[in-house]
Amino acid sequence: MSTSTFVQPGSGSTGPVNTSGNARPRPGPSFFRVLNSEFIKFRTLLSTLILLASTAVVMVGFGALSAWGTGQFADAAASDPSAAEAMAAQGGDLAVTVPTSGIAFAQLILGSLGVLLMSSEFTTGMARSTFAAVPKRIPAFLAKLVVVMVSAFLLTAVSTYIAGLVSVPILDNYGLKLDLGSAQSVKLLLVNSVYVASVAAIGMAMGTLVRNSAGGIMSLVGLFFVAPIAFQLIPGEFFEEARKYLPGNTINPLTAVEHVPDTLEAWQAALVLGAWVVVPLVLAMVLLKKRDV
Repeated sequence: MSTSTFVQPGSGSTGPVNTSGNARPRPGPSFFRVLNSEFIKFRTLLSTLILLASTAVVMVGFGALSAWGTGQFADAAASDPSAAEAMAAQGGDLAVTVPTSGIAFAQLILGSLGVLLMSSEFTTGMARSTFAAVPKRIPAFLAKLVVVMVSAFLLTAVSTYIAGLVSVPILDNYGLKLDLGSAQSVKLLLVNSVYVASVAAIGMAMGTLVRNSAGGIMSLVGLFFVAPIAFQLIPGEFFEEARKYLPGNTINPLTAVEHVPDTLEAWQAALVLGAWVVVPLVLAMVLLKKRDV
């Protein structure tokens, strides 16, 4: 039986108060408040800032190093026929890929950041506070996802552009030109930024599924670095074909000027990468709702 109690005038409240104990729980804060909260947590953690700064330094540093190596290669090709033949076999404009030379390391660092963003919630016990404030859990998960993907995209794009600015004078010393405003340069910047953001999302899904920082990072490393090598070493047509569908092998078809033989088409690579992002995230959200904190 439901009962209501009237509060005395002047007590700061008017109207009846339900005292039956079966009142519906509040739905929790709005998504934008949750998003703001997650962004504050993200930018105030020293470890997060260190990882972001390390990514920028690595990308700019590898861009400069790649510019120097490409210049040396071009000088050797001018006097060595075998080097010239090797350079011709590379195809396309070698200088245009210089700013994105550090993408492999960026995906590792930012993918690990995605893992830590969720796994640390469980290892530190913060998940209890987070999900007590956001009982539905999914809004908190999606807010973290938005924060890590947008941060990864912006950081990769800015670092790639700065790496290009640093590389231009180095390449000029060797007579090589790099136009950062060309269609191919812009395409490489955008596609690689989306790719790294996707890796960060996969990392976050791994952290949610495994709930362990070391385990999540090792799973990410195994998927993006170990599996492609293992599939290449294992003989058989199955592994040769399956290797094309690993997430780490989707970036080359997406950034190639022309279709490279024995690789996926660009639209196929986009669908495969999208599937690698969506499926783990959906599974992570389902288990997040069902598991105890």
